[in-house]
Amino acid sequence: MRLSRFAPLAVVAFVAACAAGDPLEEDLPDMGDFRLAHNIVVADNAQQVPPSRNAEPEEWVEILEAEIDRRFRGYEGDRLYHIGVAVDGYALAPPGIPIVLQPRSVLILSVNIWDDELGRKLHDEPERIMVFEGASPETMIVGSGIARSRDEQMQILARNAARRIQLFMLDNPEWFNIDPDAAENAASAVEAAAEAAESAPEGADEALEEATE
Repeated sequence: MRLSRFAPLAVVAFVAACAAGDPLEEDLPDMGDFRLAHNIVVADNAQQVPPSRNAEPEEWVEILEAEIDRRFRGYEGDRLYHIGVAVDGYALAPPGIPIVLQPRSVLILSVNIWDDELGRKLHDEPERIMVFEGASPETMIVGSGIARSRDEQMQILARNAARRIQLFMLDNPEWFNIDPDAAENAASAVEAAAEAAESAPEGADEALEEATE
């Protein structure tokens, strides 16, 4: 099959509206006693993994705190908790060669959950979380670095990170007085949403095949 030089652009134009899903459109699970107190992100020691676009530490702080707030601020449990996040590393996919070279954006975090009343962390070691950007039909054709701006990549990674943080919390229901069976069911749903958000969407392979005919 021969790749038409106009096919990738046509697919991009057709699906340009695809972006990070809004977490508030999901059915957010019950979190028991949880109520968010402080949401603290630090990124001073973040390592940029090439090839990557550049992002300043304060930009990571702003976008991650905003998306964690967006996911967790609506919970109104009876006990206060703090979420602490350190950005360890990232790669924001730069423009590559369509089809041939398509770098994928990734974000690596260390996460700590604190109980305000107890005045301590609820686990000994930080939870290391690796988050992927996920693909859409347009990124399957021309790559994330061409189809998405740097800010779009960061927002997608931040929203996916907030979801992964919630999954970690649901895996420890005793911290929040959540029914274990309910937490297990909720964790399965959140994990499925996370995997879907970080992988290629349904129809992406078909879009690629059509564009390369």
